[in-house]
Amino acid sequence: MPKLFLVRHARPSAGWGEDPDPGIDALGVEQSRTTASGLATTLSPVALLSSPMRRCRETAQPLEQMWQQSARVFAPVAEIPAPPLSAQARREWLNRGMQGTWDELQSFSPPGSPDYLAWRTALLESLQALPGDSVIFTHFIAINAVVAAARRVDHVVCFRPDHASVTLVESTGAGFDLIALGREAETGVLTR
Repeated sequence: MPKLFLVRHARPSAGWGEDPDPGIDALGVEQSRTTASGLATTLSPVALLSSPMRRCRETAQPLEQMWQQSARVFAPVAEIPAPPLSAQARREWLNRGMQGTWDELQSFSPPGSPDYLAWRTALLESLQALPGDSVIFTHFIAINAVVAAARRVDHVVCFRPDHASVTLVESTGAGFDLIALGREAETGVLTR
């Protein structure tokens, strides 16, 4: 059964809602190097996949260099799509959404919002279809969706993975088994 190493992107140069696609800041560069060193020490090279977002692609760079391979952009693990709201309203929407279930998130999202239940399903099915062990550079909510599926709960947030932390799950083909949670953050997802 494939092991999936879910790496949350390193600390971004801007907070959620401040910049639609920030890179990582100086601390984030150090975090990404530390995580890459840890992975390279414990794993032989496996497939590298990354969200298309800049902060994930930049977090992947040190491991790409160590393993001398490029991470394939893998759209299903991108950031949860934002509803059609102003930046401040999007932050409020996400804060509220993080408190509840996926059904609640879907029900209170404004008209014109993406189908969040379909987004979660596509994420989980895409990861279940991966044929082998992979390191995947992704986001807070995407990692939570996988952990919630492994725990068989419907919460949008069930733990707070820190920047550049690694959560390990095993894909069973029909779901996920949680092997190890990544290091947890002291602060919330919406802080830099």
